[in-house]
Amino acid sequence: MIVHAARRAIFIGLVAGIAGWHLSLVGLIPAFAQRRLVGNTLTLSYALLVALLALAAYATGRRYPGAVQRIPWGVLSALVSSLMLFLLALLVTHLNLRQIFLNATPELARVLTFGGGASATGLIRLLVIGLLTGLFAGGLSALPRPWGRVIVSAALMTLLLGLLRDVLGPLLPQVVTSFLYGTAGLSLAGALVAFLLAAVLFTLRWSLRAKAVTARATAAVPATLRQPVTQALLLLILASVPLWAGLFLSNVADFVGFYILMGLGLNLVLGFAGLLDLGYVAFFAVGAYTMAVLTSPEVGQRFTLDFWVALPIAIVTTVLAGLLVGLPVLRMRGDYLAIATLGFGEIVRLLVLSDWLKPYLGGAQGVTRIARPSIASWRIDSPQEFYLLVLLSCLFAWFLSVRLRDSRLGRSWFAIREDEHVAQAMGINRVTAKLSAFAIGASFGGLSG
Repeated sequence: MIVHAARRAIFIGLVAGIAGWHLSLVGLIPAFAQRRLVGNTLTLSYALLVALLALAAYATGRRYPGAVQRIPWGVLSALVSSLMLFLLALLVTHLNLRQIFLNATPELARVLTFGGGASATGLIRLLVIGLLTGLFAGGLSALPRPWGRVIVSAALMTLLLGLLRDVLGPLLPQVVTSFLYGTAGLSLAGALVAFLLAAVLFTLRWSLRAKAVTARATAAVPATLRQPVTQALLLLILASVPLWAGLFLSNVADFVGFYILMGLGLNLVLGFAGLLDLGYVAFFAVGAYTMAVLTSPEVGQRFTLDFWVALPIAIVTTVLAGLLVGLPVLRMRGDYLAIATLGFGEIVRLLVLSDWLKPYLGGAQGVTRIARPSIASWRIDSPQEFYLLVLLSCLFAWFLSVRLRDSRLGRSWFAIREDEHVAQAMGINRVTAKLSAFAIGASFGGLSG
C-alpha cells in the first residue's frame, strides 16, 4: 500500500515537473519573470511555478481519505516536482541548449530556482518552497470543500488584482490606489486586505446561495416579480457607467454597444430567419460612410446636414442596401447564400478603399471632421456622453427585436428557418419575409455604423 502510494505521488510529481519544463522551454516562465504581482518579490512566473507545485500536491492528496495521508503524499509530489525544476536549471546552466530551445538561458535557471541559481542555495530554496507548498495544498485538500473554494478563490482574486494594476489603477480613487498598489504590484498590506475582503465576499456569496436554494424550495419569488426587478437593477447599473467609468472604459463600452447593435441585427437575419449572411458587416460600413458623407464638410462635399437629419437618411440607405443584397439571393440557401453575401461584403470593402471613390470617401484615410450630435445646447462629444446615446440605441434595438420575435413576421421567419417549403405551403410569402429580414437587419447594422 505504501509503495503504491509512493509510486503514485512520484508519478504525479514527475508529470507536474514535465509540465514545468514545457512552460519554461516554450518561453512562458521567462516571459512573465518581470511581471510583479505582490511587492517586488512575487512575480507571475513565481506564481505559476508555485501553482504547479500546489496542483501536484493537491492532485495527490485528494485521493486519500484523511489529512494524515493527504499531507505527506502531497508533500512528496511537490518535492519531486521541485527536483525536476532544479534538474532543468542544472541542464540549462551546464549545457548549451539554446541551439534547440531559445529560452534555455541562465536567466531561466535563476527564475526556476526562485533567484538561487543552479547551486546549493537554489536547491534549498526549491525544496523549502516545495515543502511549504505541499503542506499548504495537502492541508487544503483535507479541508471541507466550501472552505477550500473560498481560500483558492480569494487567492486567485488577489493575484488578479495585482495583474490588473495598470488597468485598475487609473480607475480607482487615489487613496485606494496608493494603499493597494506599490511601485510594481500590490503592496503587502494591500494584498492582505484584498485577500481578506475577497474571502469574506466569497464566503457570503456561497452562504447566500445556500440560503437562496432553501428559500426557493420553500417560498419562491414569482418570476413575474423577480424578472422586472432584475432588469431595472441592470438598467440602473448600465446607466450609471458614465458616472464612475473613465475615458478608456467609456470608449470600450461605446464599442461594445456598437457590436451589440450589429449582433442584434445579425440575430434577426441569421437567428430568426436562418439566412447565413457573412457580409453583414458591409451594412455597418454603408451606415458609417453615409453618415460621414452627409455631415462632414471635407473637400468634395457640397452640403452638410445636421446629425439628427442625416441619421434617418443613413438608416434608409442601409435598408435599401439590404434590399439590394436580398433580391439576388432570394432563392439561395446555406453555403451558396453565405458565399454570395460574403462577396457583397468584399465589394463594399474594395469600393470604400478604392481610388475611384477616394474624392468622396477618403480612401484608406476615411472621412474626418464628422459632425457630433447635439441636443439643444448640449453637444455630445466625449465618450461618456456618447455612451448614453449608444445605450438608448441598444435598448431600442433590443425592444424592437423582442417585439418582432413575438409578431406575425417573426413567426414567419421562424417557419422559414425550420423548413422553407413547408412555410410556403402554409401560406407564408417567402419573398416578403426574407426581404424584411435583410432590410430590418441591415437597419440595425447601419444604426451601429
